[in-house]
Amino acid sequence: MPDHHSTFADLGLKPVVVHALRRVGVESPFPIQTAVVQDALAGSDILGRAPTGSGKTLAFGLPLLQRLSGGSSRPSRPRSVILAPTRELALQIEQALDEPALALGVRVAAVVGGVPVRRQVDRLARGVDVVVATPGRLEDLAARGSVDLSSVTISVVDEADRMADLGFLPQVVSVLDRTDADGQRMLFSATLDHDVDELIRRYLRSPVTHTVDVAPIAERTAEHYFFRVAGPEKDSVVASIAARDGRTILFLRTKFAVDRLTDSLRSVGVNAASLHGDKSQANRTRTLASFEDGRVPVLVATDVMARGIHVGSVSVVVHVDPPADAKEYTHRAGRTARAGASGVVVTLATDSQMPAAIEVATAAGIDAHFVAVTEDDPVLVSVIGARRPPGRPVAEHFPASATGTSAAATSGSRPGRAPGSSRSPRRGATGRRSGRR
Repeated sequence: MPDHHSTFADLGLKPVVVHALRRVGVESPFPIQTAVVQDALAGSDILGRAPTGSGKTLAFGLPLLQRLSGGSSRPSRPRSVILAPTRELALQIEQALDEPALALGVRVAAVVGGVPVRRQVDRLARGVDVVVATPGRLEDLAARGSVDLSSVTISVVDEADRMADLGFLPQVVSVLDRTDADGQRMLFSATLDHDVDELIRRYLRSPVTHTVDVAPIAERTAEHYFFRVAGPEKDSVVASIAARDGRTILFLRTKFAVDRLTDSLRSVGVNAASLHGDKSQANRTRTLASFEDGRVPVLVATDVMARGIHVGSVSVVVHVDPPADAKEYTHRAGRTARAGASGVVVTLATDSQMPAAIEVATAAGIDAHFVAVTEDDPVLVSVIGARRPPGRPVAEHFPASATGTSAAATSGSRPGRAPGSSRSPRRGATGRRSGRR
């Protein structure tokens, strides 16, 4: 929750930054921002322990932008790098920094996989101050000589534990080794396991440590329900849940299962879209935009969505496939009941899946008691607002992005605009990213 005992101005941020934040509905700093901003402005190395949704992006992004303001970067030689584990998170960071970057005259560009390399190379050649990147794509561009990172004086590694989970630390090391060894470095991670700890020892010098205490998933504001379903009835139960009013995320383990369920839901009138790693970046960006603005209320996803992406007002998360472990349960469940809001987390399991599902929930601190349900069960209606799907198939046409731009966009060379943006707001417009942190 925002810390009302301080303001962004109190933290040393320039008036133009404060006004830029106000234009997008951000009035008061979150605890991690109150803790980090002043030390980051002073140039200290930062070690932040905080989860997704805690406001990390502005905590490192605002001081980074302010420190870079007033200078300029040479072609293909950025002065700052922000590394993120997924394309979606990189694009979200870019969007969150867009307005303050415009206000400070700092140029920000996203460099991610799934977007044509030539367009990114051309954008970098026009001059970029901050590169927000996935480590694999940035390492590739650096190795081929398309970007020179030796002028990078501020480096950020976000979601370092997720980087380790995905096996990206070698690329992170390769990128950081190319930056100025005397520059400022900031690392954020929810956990500090052995691999992340090694990264800290190697690159951070006497870091100032800031921790935002995170309540266990069992102590947060979400309600957790466990429903036993017969195998042949599972799809109809899922469809009745998905047909509810409100924003819903359905998690499955495989890409094939995600596509199959999405097609099944659309065939019975539920407007659902799928998100997984085999989708093109333009499709993934368009899908998230449509889910975020409510045109598509149901997102069917693999765990690519379970970390690092903040979509507000997700009221129900459903483990259609029970999570593999407590960590996965926590990350999926964390998509709802964010920043003090309420939410519901549902686990569905067949008889054979129940023992493992109970073990996972127990490890996550949740007391799991399964109740048998069918698609018309009053429990589903009262707890989730489940209802019968409309029955008329949803048109196959995917709604065009309201943003007017895709992940491959290259237009816009003014400060803060970059290839890869899923939005192209006009400076000074209001109400388009209220509360994004």
